[in-house]
Amino acid sequence: MGKVTGFKEYQRETEPYRDPAERLLDFKEIYTEHKDDHLQIQGARCMDCGVPFCQSEDGCPVYNLIPEWNDLVYKGRWKDALERLHKTNNFPEFTGRVCPAPCEGSCVLGYNEPAVTIKNIECAIADRGFDEGWVVANPPATRSGKKVAIVGSGPAGLAAAAQLNLAGHEVTVYERDDRIGGLLMYGIPNMKLEKDVVDRRVKLLEEEGVKFAVNADVGGNGENAVAVETLMADNDALLLATGATTPRDLNIDGREGAGIHFAMEFLLKNTKSLLDSGLEDGNYISAKDKNVIVIGGGDTGTDCIGTSLRHGCKSLVNFEIMPRPPVAREEDNPWPLWPKIYRVDYGHEEAASRDGEDPRVYSISGKEFVRGDNGELLGINTVEVDKNFKEIPGTIQFWEADLILLSMGFLGPEHYVSEKLSLELDQRSNYKAEYGEFQTSHAKVFAAGDCRRGQSLVVRAIDEGRLVAEQIDAFLSQA
Repeated sequence: MGKVTGFKEYQRETEPYRDPAERLLDFKEIYTEHKDDHLQIQGARCMDCGVPFCQSEDGCPVYNLIPEWNDLVYKGRWKDALERLHKTNNFPEFTGRVCPAPCEGSCVLGYNEPAVTIKNIECAIADRGFDEGWVVANPPATRSGKKVAIVGSGPAGLAAAAQLNLAGHEVTVYERDDRIGGLLMYGIPNMKLEKDVVDRRVKLLEEEGVKFAVNADVGGNGENAVAVETLMADNDALLLATGATTPRDLNIDGREGAGIHFAMEFLLKNTKSLLDSGLEDGNYISAKDKNVIVIGGGDTGTDCIGTSLRHGCKSLVNFEIMPRPPVAREEDNPWPLWPKIYRVDYGHEEAASRDGEDPRVYSISGKEFVRGDNGELLGINTVEVDKNFKEIPGTIQFWEADLILLSMGFLGPEHYVSEKLSLELDQRSNYKAEYGEFQTSHAKVFAAGDCRRGQSLVVRAIDEGRLVAEQIDAFLSQA
């Protein structure tokens, strides 16, 4: 695979992002154009290792044939590389943009050298496929006569829909928002994943025969409600792919009142307003000229940082309760496990470019939100914590803030669907269904993605969507 001496001759060079000063002026994707010759050289670095850990469980959850398509790109065989990529991944144009690339953390070359730029190559293969017209609708030749309803149009729901439709079943995907895509549409901002990329894939699925229903709140009680009982009666199987949408709150004094929002509310309203009107309608939570504090790290926290900067916030601070990660792997974090090291994501780079420093403050915890006489948000009092999250006496500090965004992860799915189905839950309040089987306590109902496993990666949701489709297909063949 690759060039025999490629990893000795060539250094790792990732495709650069657009200049921070430039990209802060818009919500367009942060990525630069792919350069084929550069990527062929990077593909040459794939070192023909004996055991490719990049496509193992620790590396790629969908078991992408990474060495194969690295080699094909090195040889200029882009169409063949796309065919290999689509064998295991329905949506490489998504993962090539938003996946944190655990495959690179498990790259054998990464044991003592910088890993192969797998993520860049994956994204380029997918984009080349669309640009060349190689990605086309592939509807099934025959239909089984079986019907499946899928609740949720995120990566798990879409992957399951694609696979079940390919097997010949009639699939309808129900989405409570006004656009298809779930997390991909409203949970990830445009600068990481422009929505025409999502719409393009949805259109292909429609051409293949998948049906979509938007503004369809399954199990809800409002005007857009769709009765679960109706779906159960009209379909041969039901898949719940609703995501983990219950956010973790920060229940300290002063929590109630204006100025404090969950990260997903902030991101969803921004993207919807951006798509509806280019932010002209004002139907979003603006950070313009405000002192913003983002509580919590991870991808969602970074997205809040990037969005606030694009609004034109006055100042920005990001609290993380964890200590600052080390620059290199520590002894308890060996290869090929995911490296828990210090990283600078796009939002941190943008903040440093504008304000002169990384916005993150580590080992810090909120004590109380501070409000004025009229209930207006003034800021937050914090305390430093040690590695065991114990408060350090004498470290209380006040931070001024007009807008505080809570990005501390998710506790599991909302339960108004599962309650109507009397489904069993696991100890973490997720829908109880074993990985590999995905069948809930109701034989006709399956669950996959974050609503089953808890908050995780887009690529893991795609994996579960593909696998649950196999189980549903087997279930329908016995019915």
